[in-house]
Amino acid sequence: MNSLSRCLAVMALGCCLSALATPPNVNDLAKPPADAQHYTILSRAGQHGHLEAWALPDGTHMERMSLALRGLASEIETTTRLGSDGVPVSLVLRGFSPSGDAAESFAVEHGVAAWKSQIDAGSMPYQRGAYYVTEGPDFTGALLTAALLKAPHHSLALLPGGRGSIERLTALKVKTPQGPLELVCWAINGLGTSPSPVWTTRDGRFWGAVGGLGVLPVGHEALLDTLTTAQDRALAARSPAIARDLPQHPSGPIAFTHVRAFVDGTHFAEDQTVIVDRGTILAVGPAADVVVPAKARRIDGSGRTLVPGLWDSHQHVGDDFSGPFLLALGITSARDPGNDDARTVDRAKRRAAGKLLMPHVYPSALIDGKGPNSAQVANIATSLDESLAIVQRAKADAFTGIKLYGSFNPAWVAPTAARAHELGLHVHGHVPAGMRPSEAIRDGYDEITHIYFVVMEAMPDDVVTHSNGIQRVQGPARYARGVDLAAEPMKSLIATMSERHIAADPTLVVVESLMVPDNGEISAAYEPYTGTLPPTIERGFREGGLEVPPDLTRADYRASFARLVDLVGALHRAGVRVVAGTDGSGIELVRELELYVQAGFTPAEALASATVEAARNVGVDEHVGRIAVGQASDLVLVEGDPSQHIGDLRNTRLVMLDGELLDADALRRTANFSARPHAAR
Repeated sequence: MNSLSRCLAVMALGCCLSALATPPNVNDLAKPPADAQHYTILSRAGQHGHLEAWALPDGTHMERMSLALRGLASEIETTTRLGSDGVPVSLVLRGFSPSGDAAESFAVEHGVAAWKSQIDAGSMPYQRGAYYVTEGPDFTGALLTAALLKAPHHSLALLPGGRGSIERLTALKVKTPQGPLELVCWAINGLGTSPSPVWTTRDGRFWGAVGGLGVLPVGHEALLDTLTTAQDRALAARSPAIARDLPQHPSGPIAFTHVRAFVDGTHFAEDQTVIVDRGTILAVGPAADVVVPAKARRIDGSGRTLVPGLWDSHQHVGDDFSGPFLLALGITSARDPGNDDARTVDRAKRRAAGKLLMPHVYPSALIDGKGPNSAQVANIATSLDESLAIVQRAKADAFTGIKLYGSFNPAWVAPTAARAHELGLHVHGHVPAGMRPSEAIRDGYDEITHIYFVVMEAMPDDVVTHSNGIQRVQGPARYARGVDLAAEPMKSLIATMSERHIAADPTLVVVESLMVPDNGEISAAYEPYTGTLPPTIERGFREGGLEVPPDLTRADYRASFARLVDLVGALHRAGVRVVAGTDGSGIELVRELELYVQAGFTPAEALASATVEAARNVGVDEHVGRIAVGQASDLVLVEGDPSQHIGDLRNTRLVMLDGELLDADALRRTANFSARPHAAR
């Protein structure tokens, strides 16, 4: 094709792709026929939606997905036409998601592939066999699975970029209502930082998938835990080699010399020497005064800064592959505020046995009530006795706390918190619907999760009543900009939190991502990582915030976010402990600290929120969280000066975990980063 004809083809495709309709009414989306394949979208908490798949007479593949997840609704129709090689040559996605219009199109014509979504648009010369990965939801991965299994070497180029592959993990015989069935589990690589497991029949036909949410054929929902356990065990078989090969085991003392150090959790000190041996800090002081042992390995810290290992105080650890990913970011400790408890316990056992490379994890048992807005991985309590039993089990499993959630019965908060305190457990969480944070504190909370639950004190009754759904965010997005933090009721709440030593886990990065960006705008948390992760992940960086209702503007939402940043500053000035957490992948942590500096923290105070204050919050600050003699040597060496530019904490070079050295670049490669982060523009 000559340049003119290619240009005309792209223009024609552009016209086709730009003609995306406004979000259709749900009744205008495709109606599945009676013979469609029916799937349930579910988690341990129950069913969250359904998906149907079928083929039109001409072979066009159709999917219709309906999802309601804690008040976040999506209705999506996907039409895909496949080429003779089994890869899409056209795709049209219609419907809506919490961000608004979900329309997306892809087409191949005259040797050009072009696409348009709500966040991006582009085109490139088409190479036969390249598979377009939709920006919108693909809950089954059925077509991609089939294409990869058919492809040479089970590998395909992906569009807009990257490469995907599939490998066999394990097989399993299960009992179904129709009789015994043999299933095969495959891992799709290249879509993210962790493999994506899918299940097929023995002859390679897609059957289901389980992950954060499961998609299983109707009538087979009871297999969720069985399949999850099988695929987790298969993936875990890779972990011992990583735990064996990445750490460097020092044979003697390590001396970080002439380094800027964040000392004792309070201040930065220049030209320091820090000596560690066998997992413990032995000496800290001016380089001119500290004598380095003759046999010590010296690490020159000139131009660099040594900080305690970072903490993410709101990190729902995803899987074994989260370990190298988090450690590459300098995160050596995480408070997990809710997960699949059995898998949390299993990971802890394998870590202790040296078979898993993972930060220290301090877990809480997540407890919720039963209902349409129940948390996906929660322990569901349908009675007070059940709630108390979950608390007891959390203690037996060596958890450090319990986290209560939005559908939890408010009448059970006080007795549940009392039992937790009797057992020495920390009590934190969302504020149950119908309660305000002052009432949760009265009934025993030690910490409020998410800044939008702190400001819930000043929200209208109709927001508080429905705060276990999307109103937990939409209410503050609408009203927070008008809240006077120095007036009642916020004045008294802030004072109470200070007087009673109630902590806050703001997760401002979550609020920023939901309130600030429009579709196509990259969130500030992710901008430094553009170009360093698989393209399929980076497209998600540009997903906008929640759709703004017609009577408000994005500027209104941004003003509410600014007020919530101010609220974090007000809490800090009042002496409330603020602990930094992401409720994300972990790469958002330094952005969280940047927002704290914006709120009025000094860089040292912001860093303390992700080190010593986080350790104090779970009661382990006597041995971890500071650079001080006798502390555990969980440390991070970064390039630059976070005492002036807190964002320099992204520049990890060496990580020390339990006295073992880890090269940050090697961790990044293991975690599927292609490069170091760059300075935010």
